[in-house]
Amino acid sequence: MIKHFSIDDISSADKDFRRDLINSLTGYKSLHLMGTINKDGMSNLAPFSQVFHVGANPPLLGILFRPHTVERHTLENILESRFFTLNHVTSDFYKQAHQCSARWQQSEFEATGLEEIYLDAFIAPYVKISPLKIGCILADKIELSINDTILIIGGIQHVYLEETAVNPSGFVNMEKLGTVAVTGLDEYHTARRLARLSYAKPGQPVREIKE
Repeated sequence: MIKHFSIDDISSADKDFRRDLINSLTGYKSLHLMGTINKDGMSNLAPFSQVFHVGANPPLLGILFRPHTVERHTLENILESRFFTLNHVTSDFYKQAHQCSARWQQSEFEATGLEEIYLDAFIAPYVKISPLKIGCILADKIELSINDTILIIGGIQHVYLEETAVNPSGFVNMEKLGTVAVTGLDEYHTARRLARLSYAKPGQPVREIKE
């Protein structure tokens, strides 16, 4: 049986139900821990699933933030320092990553037991245990007028990843990394690869790419 939700149903629903429904509609999303540091040298770590590709040349990523109507340490640190990191999460530490969303009065690294590491004079901290680390600099900030959410565009400056997970063409195998995905705000998944497929062309059958 198909369940139908009209916009009126969604708008009048309990706020927790509406939050969970809308957050989970887009399905599996990549999960990153975003590392930043403030002017006093305190590091910050927060989970983000609204991270997406913007462009490859120059290499850019986008991250959506909720409206800046309350104190948001990660966003404020980025606007202040202009540097941040994105760190993939694995099944080895996804519970600690989840706990980073709590309202700590100390560094989330310290609170959750995750070790921070600084690489190549980059001022924002990375998660040492993460198998894929990305160092970014603030490239643009856009406020969306429709709901006051903030889009941060990060310019990729550094990428660190396990050598066995990247093939000669540059493709990164997430299954080899053990990267965790998230649905909604709190359900975590491990990825299982089906296949990598050839470039789609009219009149040509799709074939699996063997690596």
